[in-house]
Amino acid sequence: MKKSRVKYKAQQILSFKKWGRKSYSLFLTLNRTVKISVLLVIYLLSSPAVSLANMIDTSDVKMQFDLDEIEVNAKRVPVTFSQIARIISVIDTKEIEAAPVQSIDELLEYIAGVDVRQRGTKGVQSDVSIRGGNFDQTLILLNGVNITDPQTGHHNFNLPVSLSQIDRIEVLEGPAARVYGPNAFSGAINIITKLPGSKSVSLAISIGSFNYFNTNLSASFDTGKLQHLIAVNRKNSKGYVENTDFVISNLFYLNQLQLKKGKFLFQFGESKKDFGANSFYTPKYPNQFEQTKTYFTSAKWESTSKLHFTPAVYWRRHHDKFELFRSNPPDWYKTHNYHLTNVFGAGLNSWFQWKLGKTAFGTEIRSENILSNVLGEELENPVQVSGENAEFTKAKSRTSISGFFEHTYYRENMIFTIGVLGNNISGSNLGWNFFPGLDVSYDFTIVLKVFASYNTSLRMPTFTDLYYSGPSNIGNSDLKPEKSSSVEGGFKLKYEFIQGHFVVFYRKGKDIIDWVKKSNDELWQPQNLTRLNSLGSEIQFQLNLKKYYGNKLPDKIQFSYLYNNVEKENIDFISNYVLDNLKHKFVTSLNQTITKNVSIDLKFVYQDRDGTFTRFENGTWVGEVDYKPFALLDGKILYHNKNLSIYVSINNIFNYSYYDIGNVVQPGRWVKSGISYQIKFN
Repeated sequence: MKKSRVKYKAQQILSFKKWGRKSYSLFLTLNRTVKISVLLVIYLLSSPAVSLANMIDTSDVKMQFDLDEIEVNAKRVPVTFSQIARIISVIDTKEIEAAPVQSIDELLEYIAGVDVRQRGTKGVQSDVSIRGGNFDQTLILLNGVNITDPQTGHHNFNLPVSLSQIDRIEVLEGPAARVYGPNAFSGAINIITKLPGSKSVSLAISIGSFNYFNTNLSASFDTGKLQHLIAVNRKNSKGYVENTDFVISNLFYLNQLQLKKGKFLFQFGESKKDFGANSFYTPKYPNQFEQTKTYFTSAKWESTSKLHFTPAVYWRRHHDKFELFRSNPPDWYKTHNYHLTNVFGAGLNSWFQWKLGKTAFGTEIRSENILSNVLGEELENPVQVSGENAEFTKAKSRTSISGFFEHTYYRENMIFTIGVLGNNISGSNLGWNFFPGLDVSYDFTIVLKVFASYNTSLRMPTFTDLYYSGPSNIGNSDLKPEKSSSVEGGFKLKYEFIQGHFVVFYRKGKDIIDWVKKSNDELWQPQNLTRLNSLGSEIQFQLNLKKYYGNKLPDKIQFSYLYNNVEKENIDFISNYVLDNLKHKFVTSLNQTITKNVSIDLKFVYQDRDGTFTRFENGTWVGEVDYKPFALLDGKILYHNKNLSIYVSINNIFNYSYYDIGNVVQPGRWVKSGISYQIKFN
């Protein structure tokens, strides 16, 4: 591949293709300018530009560079991705296309630090957590905008985009509260969509087992200086067992306007899901059914002045209708559950470069509101549920105001970042709370980098935690916010055909929220656990053998392993969530080019989960049983030639029976085949 050199004060800066300087990139929402090189399991080694120029003959660097993708400015030097003292995993377009998956949550399963507990497959519903946290402790962003659901983390992946519209997914492992505020407790996942490009139309169709059918249609075009991307998607299945059928439809629109002084970005999305929820929330009533509707929009301006500033506004609305009995309800069952949430937010992020480094600061206000017939406090005047013979009788609102300050200092091979988040949440009687953090990294050589970080976090209870009551559950309005402090340290390595990282992390948690009960006959109720600490480590390595040893070897082999041990106080409770963490997770993948146009991708995942669940058989609770470890193998064969792609994929090749969540059986072998075609216009 070709090399490229950029002169900057007699130094050389190598800039990798694939990553543009987009403000909604996870690393730029951290208020840093970033240039990065993408790998399935991310590892990049940083080194001062002058050292790199002196130690490497760039004629030997087999990388393709695209200078249009980055910004090089004598007065505003970007911070490279490799300089960030955190573990970040990235999945790019090429790897998304090769993977044997049909939804975002399934794709995240192949990251060792991520725990994906599916209730419904193919994007129906999943609880996604990071490093032993739970699904309510993970922040979800779409193009850098917080779309986390305040009702419950079960709805965090009700997203208006499908895989074909995604450019990349970035996963920041570990707390990020000092930048994002509440909910970035154990990590953050940023889903970045493709931008409008050349004029084109794309169509993709997939079919598979269990009467699965998936269609995607998208178009990219421009009207003057305004560029547009619009996409629609629908997928459905009759289900792999009784009452696991689903219909999912999405609409997504994005436009951008590039001006001399900056860029304007606007996005809108709509997602609708209807699905059978067999034993989703309790196996006692397997005939459950749920309908959700999600609407989302945001607008953002990115300036290009010396003082960079990015104001943004957003709105998210979510409708949730839950039926405990899809049909033939008993006499004691009076009505379904109806919930309507509205989230409004506005923020301003700014940063500037000066002789002592880079300084970033910003503020955000976020208003979370719910109408419900189950969650919240009693309304004096009930509100009619649109399109239903029901009323919202309860409501609750809260507002979060936060501000942050962060500064990065550079000295030779060391980078030091320190920052603090101040946060105030209305109605919590907590006043202002401050959450400091720092990151430090040091490059011993261009091959080896060491890093360490310390961060503190906060998470407010969801509306479900506070108020939900049902046949198997009861809420707790006295819950306190979760708090934690975390440290991690490790190294990153890059040498010829091998690259990877090793990290050890420790989190000390206080008032961690979990749904618990003391016996099989009691209701689940959320409680604050006094102490919940976790100690773990993660190792990842990727081998790019073909690059150095010829076409007979695989293009890429990746190995990753996570160990996480959760230490809890001595309690006699049965845990429903936080004590059911993955203790061991091993992931390996192999990508092999067979011919010029044909490739195969294999993914192997082994999981060993701590904790137990209460087994339900033949209409009776039969006691606590351990989660059994399991291993799954997935594969995909892909033919790609210019604008045409054809594939066959198989999930759970060996048809293994397993549980992600107690009593919710997962599908066996699932075969799919699909074709896609793109028409480009000059």
